[in-house]
Amino acid sequence: MSVERYWNQFIEENPTYKNKSYEAFQFGADPNTLAQLVIDGTKTLTCSSLREYKVKNEPLPEVGDLSIVLNDSDEPKCIIENTKVYIMKFSDVDEEIAYKEGEGDRTLSYWIKAHLDFFEWLYKEIGYEFNEDEEIVVEEFKLIYS
Repeated sequence: MSVERYWNQFIEENPTYKNKSYEAFQFGADPNTLAQLVIDGTKTLTCSSLREYKVKNEPLPEVGDLSIVLNDSDEPKCIIENTKVYIMKFSDVDEEIAYKEGEGDRTLSYWIKAHLDFFEWLYKEIGYEFNEDEEIVVEEFKLIYS
């Protein structure tokens, strides 16, 4: 099903969202697994690089933002709504954030390893060197449709 058709189906069932905008994206390196973690209620948070938003001159996410989560074939799997958005240093991430992100064994040590790998790669792509004092954008969300 196309993203547009999926959105229209969602609006038919949830008309209060009719005038809202949305984005559609894949989560991370394994979109199918991560989308399923969202659907299962395991993944309720995601993190991104504040520097990347600045480099690309993109607006920061906000509470109330809606997103269609796609699988690796760009097919819609679910819709989420941001409930909290905040900025913090990478080095200040704690066990709660690692748990809510829902990946791997949900421990802080797993989170740090996986995100160091990702952010080091990303920063090279955007022409910077990553360090643990860099700020990240944390988005907590709820599943509203699947």
